[in-house]
Amino acid sequence: MDRHKIPRTKELEFGGVLGAACLLILLPATVFVLLLTCGTEQASLLNFTWPLPTLHSLWNPQDFVLVLAWVGLQALLYMLPLGKVTEGTVLRDKSRLTYRINGIHAMWITALLVGVGMAAGLRLSYIYDHLLQLAFSASVLAFGLSILLYLKALLAPGTGLAPGGNSGNPIYDFFIGHELNPRIGTFDLKFFCELRPGLLGWALINMGMLVKETELRGNPSLAMILVNAFQLLYVVDAFWNEEAILTTMDIVHEGFGFMLAFGDLAWVPFLYSLQAYFLVTHPQKLSLPIAGGIILLNGLGYSVFRSANSQKNTFRRNPADPKVAGLKTIPTATGRRLLVSGWWGLVRHPNYLGDLIMAFAWSLPCGISHILPYFYVLYFTLLLIHREARDEHQCLRKYGLAWQEYCRRVPYRIFPYLY
Repeated sequence: MDRHKIPRTKELEFGGVLGAACLLILLPATVFVLLLTCGTEQASLLNFTWPLPTLHSLWNPQDFVLVLAWVGLQALLYMLPLGKVTEGTVLRDKSRLTYRINGIHAMWITALLVGVGMAAGLRLSYIYDHLLQLAFSASVLAFGLSILLYLKALLAPGTGLAPGGNSGNPIYDFFIGHELNPRIGTFDLKFFCELRPGLLGWALINMGMLVKETELRGNPSLAMILVNAFQLLYVVDAFWNEEAILTTMDIVHEGFGFMLAFGDLAWVPFLYSLQAYFLVTHPQKLSLPIAGGIILLNGLGYSVFRSANSQKNTFRRNPADPKVAGLKTIPTATGRRLLVSGWWGLVRHPNYLGDLIMAFAWSLPCGISHILPYFYVLYFTLLLIHREARDEHQCLRKYGLAWQEYCRRVPYRIFPYLY
């Protein structure tokens, strides 16, 4: 289809062109400000240490090679003929892309390689010692990848452009992502970056923090063990249910540009590990009763998150499945039906509710004397509220009166009786 016949994006998000331009600076700045603050004794943004580190101190060619090697390893594992091949959703031209689902295999192979490396003398505490340099390298890689993605999108057919990233403004489209599913042959760049380097990198950084704390104090603290265990469970769950990613907003609707590339390669691994990084320099003692309560809270959040997502994914694959066949639904003009009972009859986004409960549990091992470790739960609350608003807009446009009826029957968006 001719590119000029594809409608331009008219509803610009994130404050339009100006907002996108500001976020190109603000997102990387946030990563480094938080990491720099977390490494100080006071760990307070009100006492931020000046001056800022120089570019010379942040740029380390060896660390850049390590980041490239990590991404390259994950790309190699992604291409292995393991797991199964499945189809994605129907695209604009009525075709479907195929995806190899082998993330869980990549995770176990990576764990084996890391274990062998540690047995051979690999110092994972190097991650802590060079965290700023590694984060800078990941940011440089994200910018470079984003430039290549935008240039590639200029050659893509019209049907391959992202519905939300075809504004015609290069700054906005660069940020949001101009092409929906950029590929090199069968290698899907967006699907690969969505989980592989970032989530596994998050788990590896956490492990590096645990090893560093062990070197400093002789053994890891209970707080560090809980943070590592909770977040590792989340990562393992993501890879175990990798196929479900194919129906998410990121894959179905978002283009692949700076927003997702930076998020996947830099924001997720280096900011989601902030609690573990904080605990290295700000150790916390947890009593067994408090630790037990935090474990129960995380278990509650995970149960809500996993049950809600499983219910939705089962219904999407096979509405006649005995697990969901008895749930109440609302018919739509598209032929699909909306769940209006079970978890999805409690609130419109029960998976978000579970996510936020877990996020709070991940921060509690860091104590309550500093707000910095709670950045994740605060940021994630704002992110999910914003994403929920985008979901609502998409669903209203797609399902019309059926969605209005669903909202009437399920009035609460994320928090029961609150929001």
